Amino acid sequence: MPDDLKPVLARQMEVYAGFLEHTDHHVGRLVDTLEDLGILEDTLVYYIIGDNGASAEGTPRGTFNEGFVLNGAAQLETTEFMASHIEQFGGPEAYNHYAVGWAHAMDTPYQWTKQVASHWGGTRNGTVVHWPKGINGKGEIRRQFHHVIDVAPTILEVAGLPEPDSVNGIAQKPLEGVSMVYAFGDADAAERHETQYFEMFCNRGIYHKGWTAVTRHSTPWVMAADLPPFEDDVWELYDTNTDWSQAHDLAGELPEKLEELQRLWLTEAVKYNVLPLDDRRVERLNSDLAGRPVLVKGNSQLLFGGMGRLSENSVINIKNKSHSITAELHVPEAGAEGVIIAQGGAFAGWSLYAKGGMPTYCYNLFGLQRFKVEGDAQIPAGIHQVRMEFDYDGGGLGKGGAVRLYVDGEQVGEGRVEGTVPMIFSADETADIGRDTASPVSDDYSGEESVFSGTVNWVQIDVGGEDSDHLITPEERLQVAMAKQ
Repeated sequence: MPDDLKPVLARQMEVYAGFLEHTDHHVGRLVDTLEDLGILEDTLVYYIIGDNGASAEGTPRGTFNEGFVLNGAAQLETTEFMASHIEQFGGPEAYNHYAVGWAHAMDTPYQWTKQVASHWGGTRNGTVVHWPKGINGKGEIRRQFHHVIDVAPTILEVAGLPEPDSVNGIAQKPLEGVSMVYAFGDADAAERHETQYFEMFCNRGIYHKGWTAVTRHSTPWVMAADLPPFEDDVWELYDTNTDWSQAHDLAGELPEKLEELQRLWLTEAVKYNVLPLDDRRVERLNSDLAGRPVLVKGNSQLLFGGMGRLSENSVINIKNKSHSITAELHVPEAGAEGVIIAQGGAFAGWSLYAKGGMPTYCYNLFGLQRFKVEGDAQIPAGIHQVRMEFDYDGGGLGKGGAVRLYVDGEQVGEGRVEGTVPMIFSADETADIGRDTASPVSDDYSGEESVFSGTVNWVQIDVGGEDSDHLITPEERLQVAMAKQ
């Protein structure tokens, strides 16, 4: 690593260590409260340390804003940029992630990292189970293989509850996990979870009675457009009964055993709907490019005041296309102020809001640039419509577009957005009506200041098409609402 990057790398791990200490502190508060209530001794506590392996999504150099990585634009982030923001790492102005080297270090002695479902470095976590009234042993180790899908069956058995056949009238599939209770009192009990498949981004693995067959198809930080054919993937074989860190590949020595486990992986993949395999990486983040089913059908979506924390996949996809946002507002005599609708946050997203009574639109491009278009007329008191129209330039992904603002169908402002987010605004920021929760899209307001001064009756999002009068009639709004039934 270059010398000027090393202070940034050190800062990345300082931030991670600080957050781990923060997490541990607050888990401790919860445990202390259980003890104060006198119920800790009879409370089953699972403390799972890790997120299926340390994450390697931060690229070999780490990142100040993971949005770059999620959109395949890591090349935009220079050493100079990260060094200039070193004091902001770990704070509310950063969406940072540590470098791949740290991920490998934290997954030692296992190979690989999160997203690589083939090797233990991407799947295996240390776990503590605490239940004094139900487990006689203290400080003992259990070596039986278990998976996170076994936690729910364990809780049901401990609580004496049957597995539900139906929830709210919906028939349930049988739980696929195995209760761990049998091993709580017997370190030598025969293992009951004998087989488990793994797959993520086509990195594949199978566990069966202590043996693992694994193959790595893709690399978390390499957003390659063309990956090798599946038949070219190299499979490895490990006997984790004696080689628990998967250090000694036995594929060349035991080809028949490897073939047996490869067939077993395929059987499990068919059984649990893993097939067909899709090895696209960045494209899978955008429903239009991935071609996957979406929650919102058609070209319009109607949202209402009070809705919030709407995940990105529950809002119609406006990326890389022309679209419009229309809102009906009830503005108080004191004037309009605050957010009408916002999606994303300080690291990528867009917001339509009122500033000093004027309609304003802000497009946030990865936190690097904020393109703003402000109206030149105030939104009057009473019930009125505010509309933003975005005419996409076309010609590929992430292009710019022309923006126009309207109040009650009359144009009050126009401007340009020179570049847009092509794939995903955020992994955790959301869309909100009447405020902007979490981090703010625009620097014109804070989270507390973002609450709209009046009432947002409804917001309609439309993609494509044209509305020559720039208004939405009650009949048109009813048509959109009825189409969703």
